Amino acid sequence: MRPPLQAAVIVFPGSNCDRDVAVAIEAAAGRPPLMAWHRDTNLPEVDLIVVPGGFSYGDYLRSGAMAAHSPIMREVAARARKGVAVLGICNGFQILTEAGLLPGVLMRNAGLKFICKDVTLKVENADSAFARRYQSGQVVRFPIAHHDGNYFADPDTLDRLEGEGLVAFRYCGPSGNCDGDANPNGSARSIAGIYNERRNVLGLMPHPERLADDLLGGTDGRPMFEGLVEALS
Repeated sequence: MRPPLQAAVIVFPGSNCDRDVAVAIEAAAGRPPLMAWHRDTNLPEVDLIVVPGGFSYGDYLRSGAMAAHSPIMREVAARARKGVAVLGICNGFQILTEAGLLPGVLMRNAGLKFICKDVTLKVENADSAFARRYQSGQVVRFPIAHHDGNYFADPDTLDRLEGEGLVAFRYCGPSGNCDGDANPNGSARSIAGIYNERRNVLGLMPHPERLADDLLGGTDGRPMFEGLVEALS
């Protein structure tokens, strides 16, 4: 019998969701994740790496731009290339794009204001370790809290993401409609999260860890962590 899933959470100066996601992982896996400092240059063997939300380096220069060059990110990239699951949430998504692990960029919200509220999302593709406990087409509720969550990529990249089934989650209304009114930040094609080509890397702007316990007001995020434990343990 394999031991429980071992995860690592990367911590940067300015991370503020590292402990939240650690709690969600421990609740699902039965063991706490390792907390890896941004200056570390290697990681022990792990099944999952999480790049959490927050404001790494105070969003100086551009959100995620400095964190993408932290020593630990070379190791994260190497593990991703070997097939280790990597989850980037909010600022983590920004860091993954800046590091070249995912295509596109996260720009200033279309309304030019910080947004903090619950949103509804459509699960576009559940065929991954991250979304296996959801169903494609399912509508879930996750919180968002970002100023630079406007996903942008050139039309060819967007067409490729769509054509290869790499759009993971999309902003939608309660009934699953993905029109402009349901898009909180102006993201291209209402994209809220994407996979890499191997689907072992997921970048997601909304926060599943913030709705992973009844005490938080909902549990729509819990299946993501339970599914990862199921797939990777």
